[in-house]
Amino acid sequence: MTHASLNRRAVLAAGLALPGLAVPGLALAQAAAPPSPPAGPFRFKGWKGQETDAERGFFEVPEDRRDPRSRKIRLSYVRFASTAAKPGPPIVYLAGGPGGLATRAAGGPRYPIFMALREVADVIAFDQRGTGLSNHIPERPPSTRPPPPFTEVGLTSYFRRDFQEAWADWTKAGVAMTGYNTEQNADDIDDLRRHLGAEKVDLWGISYGTHLALSMLKRHGDRVNRVALASLEGQDQTVKRPAAVDAMLRQVDSLLAADPAVRAAIPDLPALMRRVHARMEAAPVSMAATLNGAPVELKLGGFAIQLMAGGLIANPQTLVMLPGLYLALDAGNTDVLKPFVGEFASQLGIAGMPEATDLASGVSPGRLAQVRREAKTAVLGEALNFPMPQLLGAVPGVDLGETFRTPLRIGHPALLLAGTLDGRTPMSEQDEVAAQFTRKSRVIVENAGHNVFEAHPDVQGLLVRFFRGEAVADTRLSLPPPRFKVA
Repeated sequence: MTHASLNRRAVLAAGLALPGLAVPGLALAQAAAPPSPPAGPFRFKGWKGQETDAERGFFEVPEDRRDPRSRKIRLSYVRFASTAAKPGPPIVYLAGGPGGLATRAAGGPRYPIFMALREVADVIAFDQRGTGLSNHIPERPPSTRPPPPFTEVGLTSYFRRDFQEAWADWTKAGVAMTGYNTEQNADDIDDLRRHLGAEKVDLWGISYGTHLALSMLKRHGDRVNRVALASLEGQDQTVKRPAAVDAMLRQVDSLLAADPAVRAAIPDLPALMRRVHARMEAAPVSMAATLNGAPVELKLGGFAIQLMAGGLIANPQTLVMLPGLYLALDAGNTDVLKPFVGEFASQLGIAGMPEATDLASGVSPGRLAQVRREAKTAVLGEALNFPMPQLLGAVPGVDLGETFRTPLRIGHPALLLAGTLDGRTPMSEQDEVAAQFTRKSRVIVENAGHNVFEAHPDVQGLLVRFFRGEAVADTRLSLPPPRFKVA
């Protein structure tokens, strides 16, 4: 939603039954890469049946550059050739997640932007290590363990054990799991630059892709020309502040007042949400589902509803569902959860790359203390970032440390985009990241959410102008406010 994380990020939810919904924190399981198609030209299938000529390419990198014994892995990308007479530096798209696929994003609603940017330069959809055709982490057999109660205690115990077992299995199989982190990912981008024969690259990223871009700027900033980043996630923002999301929910509550009928039904949205969470955590609801082809029973507590809400708040398209769902649950109508049950069940698995990457990015001690303090009273509590920080310490020695998380001062030309109704990377947190850029223009889209690139039709033109090198002033765009549903 992202996520996603998603580990915890809703943007990983592209394939879910309800568009834009994800259980933030429960990683989408990914199979290891299928047999690779050949490098070279092919027809890329894009959005709504559109197609274009493209080129698939591969290059090799060490799985963990710090370990001379680690194997080489093959990373994949798709190049959309520029239509410009004199193309600028290649524009490398960095997907969110961690765990999102750039090639999937290129074939989705952002396809027209990928095509438009060819006016400026080659556009590269780079699937990061551990994703798509760049995934060389073997798929694990389905777990035979019964699903845990979807409470904080139940899910935390289940995921810590599953992650530790998966890490051990992959390590025995020769996978250098310690190589799945944002620094190695950034070094991959610089190797991609060399593979493309480019002196510099431009970066275009969203959510975790911005977290990765910041690491690229820190490690290889002299090889980056300019950056366009949306839904910013800072170096020490892998674990989000619950208080920032509380502020966003108060903003949503104020929007409910625009409709007298909705306001009458829900005088106080955060209070309604808290009431439902407390009731269901005390008395979880049993619901039938299918897991690995077999019927199972899921016990959904208040923590499960918090996880669901953490995905719904990512974008207005799903945010509007929130009031009606909570009203129904408050009235004892748990049938409204049936469309979500299959997605809960399908999330019970460890993908590898997302969890390892987030664990390595970690959280500073000061921020962790702040997050845990805020979570005690926050509407979404500890569910907001799950399975972080719950996985901390599950595998020792992988944290990249405080130097990785230290902010930097960035002088590269930057276009920074944000939506005011982004529940996954709230505006207050994005403002902290934006302050690190000294040559920035900001595009704020009123009433847009996490997926801000495709939210407003003017964004595409601004991106083209920016990557062309034209000046782009601070811009405020506006979308109609969301219309909330209570029935």
